[in-house]
Amino acid sequence: METTTRKIAKQKQIALVAHDSCKLDLIRWAQAHKSQLISHKLYATGTTGHLLAREIGFEITSLMSGPMGGDQQLGGLIAEKKIDMLIFFWDPMNAAPHDPDVKALMRIATVWNIPVAINETSANFLLNADLFNQEVEVIVPDYDGYLADRLG
Repeated sequence: METTTRKIAKQKQIALVAHDSCKLDLIRWAQAHKSQLISHKLYATGTTGHLLAREIGFEITSLMSGPMGGDQQLGGLIAEKKIDMLIFFWDPMNAAPHDPDVKALMRIATVWNIPVAINETSANFLLNADLFNQEVEVIVPDYDGYLADRLG
C-alpha cells in the first residue's frame, strides 16, 4: 500500500489504557503529569476512564471496558485518525482474557504509526519529547488512494 502523511495537531488526542493491576500506576502517573495532560483531549477505556476522571478531575471520554469492546473501540478511533497517541500501562505478567483485543489494538496503532507507550518510562519519554507540544507530520497508509484505485 502506498503511504501519505497525516498532521497530528499540537493539541493531541491521547488514549489512556491500563490493565487492572496497573490502573493505580496510571492514575498516579496522570496525577504527576496533570500540567502536561490538561491541554490535550483524553480518551480511556471504561473503568480506567472513570477512575482517572474521578482522581484527576479532567474531562475524559470513557469508552467501554477493554474486555467488553473498549480496546476495539480505541482501535476504530485510531483507524479514523481520532487518536494521536496511546499510553497503555500493560501488565506483561498476567494473561488477560482479551489478549487478542490488546494485540489487535497494538497492531492498529502500529499500522497508523501513532506513538505508543507501554509503561511508565516510555510514557515519560513521550510526554517530555519536544514533539509532544508541536504539530507533527507522520507517515500513514494511503487508504483513500487505495480505495480510489480499487473502486475507480
